[in-house]
Amino acid sequence: MAGEPWNRVNIAFPGAVSCVRVHFNSTTDASVKSLLVENGKVLQLLRSEILQTEVRVLYELLYILNNSYRGNKTFKGLKQVEQCINRLKNMKLDVALQELTELCPNRIQRGLSITAGVCELPSQPMLEWLCLKVLGAAKLMSCMLNRCSRAFSLTKQQMKWEEFIILNMVITSLLSRLWVISRGILVSLSPLYQQLLELLRPVADAQPMPFLTDFPLPADMLQFLGPSDALLLTKKLAKAKEIKKKRKKKEQQKKDKKPGVARKVKEDVGVTVERAICLDAGMKPFLKVFRNFTEGKSFKQKTHKADRKLKFKKQMGEAASFTDMASHLEEMIPWCESQKMEKEKRFLNFLHLKCQRMKCLEAAGYR
Repeated sequence: MAGEPWNRVNIAFPGAVSCVRVHFNSTTDASVKSLLVENGKVLQLLRSEILQTEVRVLYELLYILNNSYRGNKTFKGLKQVEQCINRLKNMKLDVALQELTELCPNRIQRGLSITAGVCELPSQPMLEWLCLKVLGAAKLMSCMLNRCSRAFSLTKQQMKWEEFIILNMVITSLLSRLWVISRGILVSLSPLYQQLLELLRPVADAQPMPFLTDFPLPADMLQFLGPSDALLLTKKLAKAKEIKKKRKKKEQQKKDKKPGVARKVKEDVGVTVERAICLDAGMKPFLKVFRNFTEGKSFKQKTHKADRKLKFKKQMGEAASFTDMASHLEEMIPWCESQKMEKEKRFLNFLHLKCQRMKCLEAAGYR
């Protein structure tokens, strides 16, 4: 692989002229316009502030973890991701693409060239050199995606073992964002390569000056990367589409199981509690709620249930603190669940939550 021309960090710049005069028509104009659009997309991604921020975060993370985390497999995976980023910087792809933008005619120049019938375009050696750059960058992005996935798996494994949970959450989020950005660059490089090949044909026919004599350029990016990376070049991953379809099927099944209009439950969940600092932490508002606890159409008038409710009401009235009140509520909630009193259970859960909040004020000395 080291012998391949696209695999070099510094690909030798062609010694021939950069621009040649070729016959210019509407077809060539469309090719140049499409090339500039795709070139602008790649440049925008390479120079995006998001990518630069993520790279800086990665460098800072590696600097901090250099001593304490050096023997860890996740750290080694991050170092491999860093190698890919450094190589992308060293190959200076953004500089080469910026030079391509400057060599191609702008909109006004293209309009005048169609009238004249002749225009200056990048030469065959220049276009072939750029094709090599794009192929090398695509292979590098593919390698970076694999390394991000591997480092992500190692981090996920550590999280399952409950090791360095906060650090691993930071690393997984960083790797996820880098993976998405790298895939975006790879996806945008594929149409750019196609447009370079499309412009290369008329230029080579007009003034043939072959630069690559030993290496034939592949017909498309899929042929170059192989079937393993073919899915990465699609705009939307097939797995995401399958997940969406399954989710829609589940939602449809739920709707079929529950025909008719959904019932809206409207019920009073209790007394609102003000959250000011100087809060009156008295229990009277809570006790008022239980005055009519044993009344209501939904309760079955049975002796053992009535006794239990009266006992609970008495316990709540005798509670000296919110801690005691919370303990009585904790005993009553499972009983309501066993009696299938869902409405009452939700109501008591709400009151239990309020008691837990009031316990904080009680612990601070408010009475």
